[in-house]
Amino acid sequence: MEKRFKTWTYKEGDVPLVHYGPVNNIYAIEGQFLDELERGKSQLVAHHPDEAHVFYLPISITRIVQYMYTPPVNYTANYLERLVTDYVLVIADKYPYWNRSSGADHFLAPGISTVTPDLYKNFIRVLCNANTSERFHPMRDISLPEVNIPPGKLGPPHLDKPPNHRHILAFFVGRESGYMRTLLFNSWEENDNDIQVYEHLPRNKSYSESMADSRFCLCPSGWEVASPRIVEAIAAGCVPVIISDYYVLPFSEVLDWSKFSVHVPSNKISEIKRIWKAVPINRYLEMQKRVRQLPRHFVINRPAKPYDLLNMIFHSIWLRWLNVRLPLLSS
Repeated sequence: MEKRFKTWTYKEGDVPLVHYGPVNNIYAIEGQFLDELERGKSQLVAHHPDEAHVFYLPISITRIVQYMYTPPVNYTANYLERLVTDYVLVIADKYPYWNRSSGADHFLAPGISTVTPDLYKNFIRVLCNANTSERFHPMRDISLPEVNIPPGKLGPPHLDKPPNHRHILAFFVGRESGYMRTLLFNSWEENDNDIQVYEHLPRNKSYSESMADSRFCLCPSGWEVASPRIVEAIAAGCVPVIISDYYVLPFSEVLDWSKFSVHVPSNKISEIKRIWKAVPINRYLEMQKRVRQLPRHFVINRPAKPYDLLNMIFHSIWLRWLNVRLPLLSS
């Protein structure tokens, strides 16, 4: 893939609405990916659109929301989606690439679809909120890992510890956002020594160290299905517990999440401890061993390196492109 697959980034538009995205904090993966392509140093970047296999719209939805809806008064997605639609109409009028495939070899992170659904029905959406109940299509769209990137860094700290040094069965700290976390707090908040669930981290505890001290790290959905705690758990060598409904996990086309994580649907949250107690120690050790092999796929490098997180995103796009069939050109 690295030697042949090429991506063209459209040059139309100006900052701050295009060609720029946040590279820190909760949605920073969007900006990091955009910046990787904009810098043009990757061997996956095409130097002319005729060389490209896929085409990227360099629009940061996060940046547009920050720019257009600050302060957040009368928020409606219509304005956002019309802006993206206008951009598509510009490049469709100027170049032949969108029209020849009806957008099937074009992608944007994250997704748009509701204002003019016919315009986007073939479009590849790359988004963190990979929710099948909200029209995410796993065969076409791509689940983007959510990474909370601190300023001056490229991801969470790596604090791996061997299993016999992990004295906490399960750990979570976070706000009560969304019904999944309400169920989690109702069942487990500060009422079990083995399962440590907090809305606010006690002063005598370190967030990263507590994850590294845990066998299982709880990764419940919030307002959206994705959680940055999945990548944080992997960085800490902690088996992720995916507490969600309708979530398509990142890179599921190549990673078998059942081998290194536990999935708990909303109707089983109260049974979490029973589920884990039933996991044989040998199975846990095998899962934890596999988690320790995963960081290379969830670490961000700039520039991107083979098999790292940015490269894995490109690989997912490449797999979708393999299903694109362009019309034959007449001679």
